[in-house]
Amino acid sequence: MGRLPDREALERARDATIDDVLPGPGDPPLRVLFCGINPGLVSAATGHHFARPGNRFWPVLHGAGFTPRLLAPAEQGELARLGLGITNMAPRATARADELSDDEVVAGGERLRALVAAREPGWLAVVGIGAYRTAFGRRDAAVGEQPDRLGTTGIWVLPNPSGLNAHWSRAAMVAEFARLRARAREQGPGQVYC
Repeated sequence: MGRLPDREALERARDATIDDVLPGPGDPPLRVLFCGINPGLVSAATGHHFARPGNRFWPVLHGAGFTPRLLAPAEQGELARLGLGITNMAPRATARADELSDDEVVAGGERLRALVAAREPGWLAVVGIGAYRTAFGRRDAAVGEQPDRLGTTGIWVLPNPSGLNAHWSRAAMVAEFARLRARAREQGPGQVYC
């Protein structure tokens, strides 16, 4: 990853936003849109999703077979060629997700619904059960495929890959991400890496 941003750069990143990673013209259709809770300060300072050392998103994504090799956060643009994308529930960068208000998460859920309606991914994969429960008003939701859909888009809740989430081992996360990948492949031909 290179050098981490210094303390001043991290403080300047507070409340910043980062661009979504979405397929463009000439890329395959969006098969899976991964949705984080919100950018952390390292992500906002670098402009790369899931960039904090210790975040398991990139290793888990590769371990589950979504990518042909382990990508660094700075290589996030490679996802578009695989029919994958990344967004966030709430756009504002914070040091910890618990700095967000429930109102921000609910508003982020509305923004997410609009993005899904516009881009029509095969699957919306929300990484963080608490954020999903708050944004979608599903207090009893569990990790895995959800009974609800957004138009033609299926919804899957994945465990939060943050290093702070000690409830899920890396192996268990890989298994859950792989379950989503298998369902995405069932939908037909596409670029979800095989």
